[in-house]
Amino acid sequence: MAADVKAGETAEELQRIVNHYPGEKRYILAIMQDVQGEFKYLPKEGLEMIAAHVNVPLSRVYSMATFYKAFSLVPKGRINFKVCDGTACHIKGSNVLIDQIYQHLGIKPGETTADGEFSLETVNCIGACALAPALVANERVHPKVTSAGIIEIIKSYGGLADATDN
Repeated sequence: MAADVKAGETAEELQRIVNHYPGEKRYILAIMQDVQGEFKYLPKEGLEMIAAHVNVPLSRVYSMATFYKAFSLVPKGRINFKVCDGTACHIKGSNVLIDQIYQHLGIKPGETTADGEFSLETVNCIGACALAPALVANERVHPKVTSAGIIEIIKSYGGLADATDN
């Protein structure tokens, strides 16, 4: 996990990613995607390197990072739950899934567990309306998730090892 990487190694990896691209403004988003892909978020040091590499103010890179919901400025967990809250999923109970995740993992949307294992976010739509309510865990779609089903999903990713179904 990126949080376990030493600062020097992190800086070296960031520099490697940034240097993979020409120092042109049109590559900012691509660089940010690669950095987030590697670290599961955009570290401040990475934003600074990108800005310097393409010769723009840090504020421009930061504004892009905060504009696009796909980017995060805080570390994500090893398992990132995305609960669809689009119309179909909302009507079919996505709020129950969010409540169950909070009850069992203690995190709300936008938060990560203290051990760095799980993160939770809501998304507007994942394009799986016929599978509502749906949850995505690290790119794997879990369809028609029930209140009991969310417990099994959490367990399948290594959570709730000592918990009972209640």
